[in-house]
Amino acid sequence: MSTAQLQNDLSSAQPSSSSRPAPDQHASSATVAAPLSRYESQKKRDWNTFGQYLKNQTPPVSLSQCNFNHVLEFLRYLDQFGKTKVHMNGCIFFGQPDPPAPCTCPLRQAWGSLDALIGRLRAAYEEHGGSPESNPFGSGAIRVYLREVKECQAKARGIPYTKKKKKRSSQIKGISNHDTSSKSLKQLAS
Repeated sequence: MSTAQLQNDLSSAQPSSSSRPAPDQHASSATVAAPLSRYESQKKRDWNTFGQYLKNQTPPVSLSQCNFNHVLEFLRYLDQFGKTKVHMNGCIFFGQPDPPAPCTCPLRQAWGSLDALIGRLRAAYEEHGGSPESNPFGSGAIRVYLREVKECQAKARGIPYTKKKKKRSSQIKGISNHDTSSKSLKQLAS
């Protein structure tokens, strides 16, 4: 939404000085809802965008007919609007985090953006009456797709994604990093 549209919406939502109710009429006027948080605004916008995507399908798809395949198609459709360079296997810059020159590899949606989008749509689906069991955004196929995108983008940029290890209770209790790192090295050696 542009700044002009946002200002226009805000000015139309606030009563002008000439249209303010008299003090005795104030109790009977409807209260204006508090503005949505950034997360709620994004969730609403994402939900509306997905709904519009389903309507534009031929034939149009109702939300009750929507399944994980529609969600996967939507995620692939969004790639055309991405801003993240993902190098192809044959690219000379494949695996380099900071390539020295431009290339013709496609721009895609970043994995983190897709992951956040799915989280918002999953919540919106349930807020709109969908059951968690039938939520197409929570499907295993979606998780597999996101994992594949994450791994592909990591390889293309030369960034190894490693799962963070949980802190052990000895680290939490205050043993110094030197002691725990030497223990970790000994464990790896054995």
